[in-house]
Amino acid sequence: MKTSLFSCILLLLLCGCKNTTHTQPPADTNIKISLANKFVDAFYSFNRDTLQSMLSLAPESQPNILYYQKWAECAHYKIVKRGDFVEKNDSLVLLPITVKDDLMGALQIDFNVTDTFHLAIRDGQILSVQTSSNDLAEYYAAKEWVKKNRPEYVEKACEGIWEGGPTPCECVQGMVKGFGEFTASKK
Repeated sequence: MKTSLFSCILLLLLCGCKNTTHTQPPADTNIKISLANKFVDAFYSFNRDTLQSMLSLAPESQPNILYYQKWAECAHYKIVKRGDFVEKNDSLVLLPITVKDDLMGALQIDFNVTDTFHLAIRDGQILSVQTSSNDLAEYYAAKEWVKKNRPEYVEKACEGIWEGGPTPCECVQGMVKGFGEFTASKK
């Protein structure tokens, strides 16, 4: 009797224990990870149609993100590292992407910027996208210097910047040119 009672208790204890060392993320998280990675692939493919299609349910995000995609293409963004996917809550995910670009090259800074995409995802669809960056103070100083000292490079070219403006390539190329002059002026 004692042996069978002991066996029953042991069996109940073993059945009640969960092995958490090999758990898989929930299916919803896997969907979000897959969708976020597809978004990054679409963004850095520099194919506007593919990205716009992914943003079909995020019309408010389209002008900024599509502009940024062209800016990134014209500044020759190259992925250096994909950071770890971060699930902030049931709908917000963050995906940091570290890139090498012409802007840091023009500043002659050995630094790769990390842009973080903030994707609102629900039911397997992207509802909005925002970005943040770890740009250095030197980047902002150069940007102000260009606006003040070389406005002809950016005034017209950067009209509508980040709002779907018509000339993201000309804008970023003007910035790169101005950043080079900013760097030379400091020597």
